[in-house]
Amino acid sequence: MNVGIIGAGAIATYLLEEQEQYEYKITSIFVRHRQKYKHLEKKFGVTLYTDFQMFLQSRIDIVVEAAGVAAAKQLITQSITYKDTIIISIGALTDMELLEQIILLAKRHQHNLYLPSGAIGGLDLVQNVATVKTIDNITIETRKPANTLVSDELTGEQVVFEGSSAEAIKHFPKNINVGVILGLAGIGLNETRVRIVADSSINKNIHTITLSGAFGEATFKIQNEPLPTNPKTSYLAAMSIIGILERINNPIKIG
Repeated sequence: MNVGIIGAGAIATYLLEEQEQYEYKITSIFVRHRQKYKHLEKKFGVTLYTDFQMFLQSRIDIVVEAAGVAAAKQLITQSITYKDTIIISIGALTDMELLEQIILLAKRHQHNLYLPSGAIGGLDLVQNVATVKTIDNITIETRKPANTLVSDELTGEQVVFEGSSAEAIKHFPKNINVGVILGLAGIGLNETRVRIVADSSINKNIHTITLSGAFGEATFKIQNEPLPTNPKTSYLAAMSIIGILERINNPIKIG
């Protein structure tokens, strides 16, 4: 499977470095400034594009967006028109008008939009119980090192946000993509509750998901290690993209 990536940051580099172990092959990368990333052409044998239409028309089977919410909002409708697309900047989909447009285009052009689980897990269970409407409530608490959320020196912990997933992404666009994917998988962005805690006693992100309903109760706790090459990026988020790429053509579907 030939892959095209939007963006050339930490996640793109991770996918490039790992590709020899898997079935996918990155052949094209869309960037704003070609000269800045020219070294990738020689190192990985990829072709860089600064023209998005030329990128989409290159020899790729699927697009991976790894460039941030602003780029996703600008480019995702074009991408889904031409190719199956994986989007990691889930926060872009809090724009309901954009999401509806993407769904319409995906159906019209018979393409799929894949949303990686990112830094959390348990979404198979969430989707299953949401499908048969047996969730009464669902909450995600995200704990992060205090210095990543508050500017003042903090000893102990401080709740910096409590509210819906839809509200959380407005206030913390770089910190709560997990709340968005959980809302989309489950009962909606407005019904999914988010609690963000700055905690001086930890040095990793910790996500705890709790849900209950007619099906019973479930709790998932995920403690993230950062990507070795970039402490601001979740290792699991990068891995989740490879997971999707590997499962697409696997005849056995789990979950």
